Amino acid sequence: MAEESAKLSGGREPVLFASRLAGSELFRSMFKEGMSLVEETADYLDGDGRGESRRLTRAGALAYATESMRLTTRLMQLASWLLLQRAVNDGELSDEQARIEKNKVRLNGLATATQGAGWDALPEKLKALIGRSLRLQDLIRRLDGAFGPDGPPEVGNPVREQMGRIAAAFNLALK
Repeated sequence: MAEESAKLSGGREPVLFASRLAGSELFRSMFKEGMSLVEETADYLDGDGRGESRRLTRAGALAYATESMRLTTRLMQLASWLLLQRAVNDGELSDEQARIEKNKVRLNGLATATQGAGWDALPEKLKALIGRSLRLQDLIRRLDGAFGPDGPPEVGNPVREQMGRIAAAFNLALK
């Protein structure tokens, strides 16, 4: 019965949007963008960024140190998520292993104040890298949200599930 409820009329299987998206060209592009951003940021912070940070005022240098730390931490979390998802897509990790590992990845937090004196003092290149990382973080959070808290959803009958919720809310027996 459960197997029958997972099929659409005509015997077709439903398409799991989140799982399909994770294996798509969009994901591959996002993965490439994320890894490139990690590399570009590391090159900047170890190169030109050092020189630019030395020319900042004391307040600017403090903002630079704070934001570069937030940036690198954010990028490491995003890279972890991307690598984890790729491992699942490539069959290197089971869904259960991925769920365990995913609990270690933090996609929220590490906000950046993109206004004010500290922000205005930052070098333009650092601000651009921060902006790109925030955009990527938002995209990954939205994609991760499509998976739900425990990964890709189990195939079920969404209409029956909604009817069950309504019945439970009104203390009705579902036939």
